[in-house]
Amino acid sequence: MFLDYVEIEIEAGAGGHGCVSFHTEKFVPKGGPDGGDGGRGGDIRVIGDHHLTTLLDYRYKRKYKATVGQPGSGGLKTGKSGDHTVLRLPVGTVIKDLETEQIIVDLDEPDKEVILARGGKGGHGNAYYKSPTNQAPRKAQDGRPGDKLKISLELKLLADVGLVGLPNAGKSTILASLSAAQPKIADYPFTTLRPKLGIVKLREFKSCVMADIPGLIEGSGEGKGLGHQFLRHIQRTGLLVYVVDINELEIEKTVETLKEELKKFDPSLLNRPSLIAITKIDTLSESDLKEVSQDFPDDYIYISAVARQGTKRFLQKIEQELDRQRA
Repeated sequence: MFLDYVEIEIEAGAGGHGCVSFHTEKFVPKGGPDGGDGGRGGDIRVIGDHHLTTLLDYRYKRKYKATVGQPGSGGLKTGKSGDHTVLRLPVGTVIKDLETEQIIVDLDEPDKEVILARGGKGGHGNAYYKSPTNQAPRKAQDGRPGDKLKISLELKLLADVGLVGLPNAGKSTILASLSAAQPKIADYPFTTLRPKLGIVKLREFKSCVMADIPGLIEGSGEGKGLGHQFLRHIQRTGLLVYVVDINELEIEKTVETLKEELKKFDPSLLNRPSLIAITKIDTLSESDLKEVSQDFPDDYIYISAVARQGTKRFLQKIEQELDRQRA
């Protein structure tokens, strides 16, 4: 099951208490204070794991605590520090403080490790308080509490190319035919209910990651249906491909509708490099296709993923745009 948003509570471990102790030894009646400091509490840490693709593990357990530091002891012994709790998250997870709405970290790289909540410091033992005027202090410090936060985990897929279109526009067929991904494909709307990633070979020794997000409907940009859940996954893509079924009655209006939904969700998406792919051209005769295409700009790409028509030009255009960005 794919899960891309969850809210959890985290709490770092408290520090251990300092110790009140005095050195005792035969023939040394006044050995002086020797209480050790408490150990530091464990941290809550996160690390990006490229093997993970969902936040499902965090659906049922919503609270995470690190262990506390142990108290100090006599002989100036410092207490053992608490163990850290490490949360392994999919690469692409954005972590936000729910109270301040500020982003704490973006796990945009594999093995990236960050401390979210620091453990509390251990309290000082009474040896710390010894002074010329107080040779036998009888006080020690309590350990400090660890950081405590309520956070959200939001997974945004990392892809080079994002396919955007209405339900049943042919996005899943494109991904399935050009990569090893196996999205569900059928001739009815909303076949794709969760985002899919596939590695697409552009040419020898060169490939890109392509994302197929579920079809958009009017109002998706304002959160209608599952709009916001789907649209967050194209915020990282370097190239957007607007996918339109050639059998749509008003193709240009459909393109504008898609752009308008993206604008409502995140206006900066309209500044993203894009291509327009007209799909299912195998459903028209050659003469009908020629007649229809006369009404549209030359940079439209006509493709049939099923019949493998136009896919070579489609991949060449993607490669050219990605190369331009990397340059």
